Amino acid sequence: MTAAGFRPPRWLRNPHLQTALGSSNLRRRRGERDLLATGAITTGHLVDGGDGVRLTGLHSVVPDRPSRGLALLLHGWEGSVDSSYMRLTAAQLLARGFEVFRLNFRDHDDSHHLNEEIFHSCRIDEVVHAAVDVARRFARRPLVLAGYSLGGNFALRLALRAPAAGLPLAHVAAVCPVLDPARTMDAMERGLPVYAWHFEHKWRRSLQRKRALFPQRHDFDDRVLGQRMRPLTQWLVERHTDFGTLERYFDGYAIAGDRLAALQVPASILTAADDPVIPVADFHALRLPATARLEVSPLGGHCGFVENARFDGFAERWIAQRLADAVEGGGPEATGRL
Repeated sequence: MTAAGFRPPRWLRNPHLQTALGSSNLRRRRGERDLLATGAITTGHLVDGGDGVRLTGLHSVVPDRPSRGLALLLHGWEGSVDSSYMRLTAAQLLARGFEVFRLNFRDHDDSHHLNEEIFHSCRIDEVVHAAVDVARRFARRPLVLAGYSLGGNFALRLALRAPAAGLPLAHVAAVCPVLDPARTMDAMERGLPVYAWHFEHKWRRSLQRKRALFPQRHDFDDRVLGQRMRPLTQWLVERHTDFGTLERYFDGYAIAGDRLAALQVPASILTAADDPVIPVADFHALRLPATARLEVSPLGGHCGFVENARFDGFAERWIAQRLADAVEGGGPEATGRL
């Protein structure tokens, strides 16, 4: 199963349609049905992010069945454990015998009240700490990891830090991971306005909720929230990080170029050449170790990869197959770029 196997019908080949359908309510409902059909029992958990940080997540397991391992899933920016692709991926993994833990980032889903400070994309330490906590609670070996978009970026950074954290990761898979945040911001500003509008709208609602919960800490007004993506991000950097400039902040979570060259965990990366948010040239410029495999599909949009009118998802099956191959030791022998 490789990127070459993604061949949607002609009417589904538009990258913007793919992107929109990928996280649509139609797919969200499909994911809910598929997850229910697995017979899994799902429980909510409060996870230790270190230094008093608390994160939330969902653990799913099919009862009375031996576990093949534990799969940790990370969602994209302003997504959640209940995003369509998270549910659909969980269902695919559960069907293959895995237990699944879906982790919420800070200030995502219904977790704004747990931490006073605001989420930003350089908060990798708390995600690593949370992953270690999850691995200890559900001591199933091997442990595998996957993420989408910003969650793919976090997953690859987590994998870079896994050896030092004592996290025994067997494999990491990332779909359309953010590589160079500065270039992603440029692409969003040059592209269809709907992409920037979508994230601005969801981010403003998140910040409004944070302000209502912690007015003594967050006293910004609606004028601040009315800014566009770039100036609003600059505001965040200046008041809620130690980076000082937007450029340093973006560099703080960039994984482009040779940033992944030191990756010790075997990795699989899937992206689309027509992704309207993340330039494909950034993927071709990656310097990867021999144990990492990059697959570039001509089609798919940003985290879309919708295969047909039933909303079947190639990316979810791809992740499940890559992680299943990893725990069986039966993954593709070829490495490098496809």
